[in-house]
Amino acid sequence: MPRGSTRRQFLRQSALVGAGLWAAGRLAPAADRSPNEKLNIAIIGAGGRGAANTGSVAGENIVALCDVDEQRLGKAAEKHPKARTFTDFRKLFDEMHKQIDSAVVSTTEHTHAFATLAALRLGKHVYCEKPLCHTIWETRVITEAAAKAKVATQMGTQIHAGDNYRRVVELVQAGAIGPVRECHVWVSRDWGGGERPTQKLPVPKGLHWDLWIGPAKERPYHPEYVPGPKWYKWWDFGNGTMSDLGAHWIDLPWWALKLNHPLWAEAEGPTPHPETAPPWLICRWEFPARGDLPPVRLTWYHGGKKPALVTEGKAPNWGDGCLFVGDRGMILSNYSKHVLLPEKEFADYKRPAPSIPKSLGHHREWIEACKTGKPTTCHFGYSGPLVESNLVGVLAYRLGRRIEWDPVNLKAKNCPEAERIIHKEYRKGWALA
Repeated sequence: MPRGSTRRQFLRQSALVGAGLWAAGRLAPAADRSPNEKLNIAIIGAGGRGAANTGSVAGENIVALCDVDEQRLGKAAEKHPKARTFTDFRKLFDEMHKQIDSAVVSTTEHTHAFATLAALRLGKHVYCEKPLCHTIWETRVITEAAAKAKVATQMGTQIHAGDNYRRVVELVQAGAIGPVRECHVWVSRDWGGGERPTQKLPVPKGLHWDLWIGPAKERPYHPEYVPGPKWYKWWDFGNGTMSDLGAHWIDLPWWALKLNHPLWAEAEGPTPHPETAPPWLICRWEFPARGDLPPVRLTWYHGGKKPALVTEGKAPNWGDGCLFVGDRGMILSNYSKHVLLPEKEFADYKRPAPSIPKSLGHHREWIEACKTGKPTTCHFGYSGPLVESNLVGVLAYRLGRRIEWDPVNLKAKNCPEAERIIHKEYRKGWALA
């Protein structure tokens, strides 16, 4: 845990997260701001996913743009010619902290925490792409810093704003299929495998490679790393498919089943590689009872792997899916649709009336929160524990053993060697303290 934190503080924060109260009513809107006044936003990471995020907040004032790739930075500047441009977000915060209200962070995963923490410590509202951070310890630092700053935060789990997820959450929580004791999540995509390049190639003109590497260990430039999403699979920069897409897909059971920290995690896949994430993975977490909700086993699959309920024909074979298994039936969902199973037995089922309000839109929620203090749905108090849990699964795979998890002290109780992954070393000149 970050210095100064105590067990009592952590347990209190966890209770607030579980009750859905951490963000509500505690945000500080921009001082003396009318809800109709535009925010001054700094964009950190302006290409790729960052370009999409910029487009989603472009109705506000884009006053600063930062990207380590001058070509991408230039394209963004053409659309926002009044914005100041930077290649180093540290310089941006140093020079413009009085001019900005908020920041949108869309850098590579291994620099998320550095840009986000800088903004939070300046009291700026933050939207950060998923996954929130690169390590478990970084995620806890950011979660606690956001709670202390009392600003509007949102992680980029855009699908959370969709109506389909809301209807599934309502069904699960209304007891449509009875108590849920297992849940399976699978995706067809994968980012993994491969060996570290040995060639030393010239850095493309305009790419500030040293800044792109940031806190990671130095290595020569190679097009195998950049532009994204190539970097996802390299342990120094990302955590593979499950960490990335798991922020979207595991979000649904996390929300519906009111999950928090796991008791343990275990994983199976190819022999762990020192450089790259696996092309396929199966990961399991055991979560304790939550109030009246029973313990539940959550299992993740990617790279062509699917649950036996699907491969044996007991549930539809969708390419990607989230399958809730209850005592009285099942619910299968993807991003856009869902079905109660067995369908014949639920033909006359009367669905609960919609109770979760329609989203303003994922980015719009955050903008409104910045201006008014209203809560967001994927604030860091919610999304931080989700990312931590996913990373405990990554930890179990990389170490090749079940991890008995201690969330209070951020320790693998049965595996002291996990510390090097939970809290990694940074390159000289970079620190998160």
